[in-house]
Amino acid sequence: MLPEGTRLTGNSSFADYLASAAPQLMPGAASRAAGATADLAPHATTIVAATFDGGVVMAGDRRATMGNVIAQRDIEKVFPADEYSCIGIAGSAGLAIEMVRLFQVELEHYEKIEGTVLSADGKANRLAALIRGNLGLAMQGLAVVPLFAGFDFETQQGRIFSYDVTGGRYEEHSGFHTVGSGSVFARGSLKKLYSRGLTEGDCVTAAIQALYDAADDDSATGGPDLTRRIFPVVSVVTADGYRRLAADEVGAIADDVIGGRLVRPTGRRPRSTD
Repeated sequence: MLPEGTRLTGNSSFADYLASAAPQLMPGAASRAAGATADLAPHATTIVAATFDGGVVMAGDRRATMGNVIAQRDIEKVFPADEYSCIGIAGSAGLAIEMVRLFQVELEHYEKIEGTVLSADGKANRLAALIRGNLGLAMQGLAVVPLFAGFDFETQQGRIFSYDVTGGRYEEHSGFHTVGSGSVFARGSLKKLYSRGLTEGDCVTAAIQALYDAADDDSATGGPDLTRRIFPVVSVVTADGYRRLAADEVGAIADDVIGGRLVRPTGRRPRSTD
């Protein structure tokens, strides 16, 4: 809670104001005070994103690890940033979730002050500044490396932005990207599965296939859990806004993917690819 009597002024960044008025509420403040170490903090992986005609899909597995231990089996890693964008987290889970919440407030604050939604580039730049503010903790091993995606009304298409721990921002023009410990395996999978012109449904299937491949080779990435019915979080962003797919819908696709792997362990291409 902000100190009594404080006031927002002008169109300055909410994060800048928070750092000045109540620095103890900034992401990572509690970790810095407690002297937390990377080995004791749960880590989140893996996130994949891919564009299709009219939007973008982002999906994340549900496992969080702490060293060689599974810290949580159903963690949420993909969140709405605002009505037309989403963010996926990889790295130190606690700090990442705090950063997501601050980013959501940042975008809402801008919209209320300016009376309009921040542009896709503006959102990507603002997230870069928040990541840069965590550089001190990142150097101690508590890194946060999110993946950002959204629908751009100027270009009428989905866009994907990746980052490094210093806040460097990079737009991905290949049509897909992955982050996290299983990213190398997920990216290799998407190279074979992805093509321009995918439908939304086939793009979702490709993302789940990529997460399956990542879980197959990376112990920190959790595959579909058929016993507990825990499946990836899958979100879609189009001109109509952000939408999270229902668990039953994702479960049906995951069941189909796993069934297909029993016949062809290396997977299969979406129907509408080249």
